[in-house]
Formats: sequence, structure tokens, C-alpha cells
Amino acid sequence: MADPMRVRAAENGGIVDVKILMKHDMESGQRKDASGKTIPAWFISTINVKANGKDVLNGQFGPAVSKDPFLNFKYKGAKGDKIVVSWVDSKGDKRTDEATAS
Repeated sequence: MADPMRVRAAENGGIVDVKILMKHDMESGQRKDASGKTIPAWFISTINVKANGKDVLNGQFGPAVSKDPFLNFKYKGAKGDKIVVSWVDSKGDKRTDEATAS
């Protein structure tokens, strides 16, 4: 299981600003190890963000996304919204974390 994500959400004037730092090595499948063998691809493939049970963001990542990706977006919302962030990687590993908009 991956390390917890850092999820921050702050409301200002009816707009919630969400910042997510995901901890993941994000291997592209193009690097080689010390013995010259290709390191297999391993990256976050899908991400879903819900606010109070409603989808506010769905995305797909590929092997070109850097290690420990950072995502920042805004949506119309309110203080107290429950934000749930989930991702699935190319090996099938999953992670879900949540925060409350302040």
C-alpha cells in the first residue's frame, strides 16, 4: 500500500481549491537498473475525486507523469464538503484518502 496522500481543500467565495500530493514512484518503463534490465512500468493510471459523494474530477495518467504527482483544481462547493480522492495504479494497487474543505 502506498503512503497517504496529502489532500488540502479550502473554500473561498463558493469555490473550493483542492491540492493533492500523491506519493508514488511512477516508473515509466523506459529506465534500466544497474544490470541493464528495463524497470517495468508502474504508474497511477486513474484518479477519481468526489465531493459529498458526487464526482468532481476523473482523470487518467500515463507513464510520462513524474514521481509523486501534484494535482491542483477548483470546483464550485462549500466549507465542510467531504473530499474523497482515490487512485488505481497499473499494478492494480489502490489508495483512498479524504479531507474536509475548510
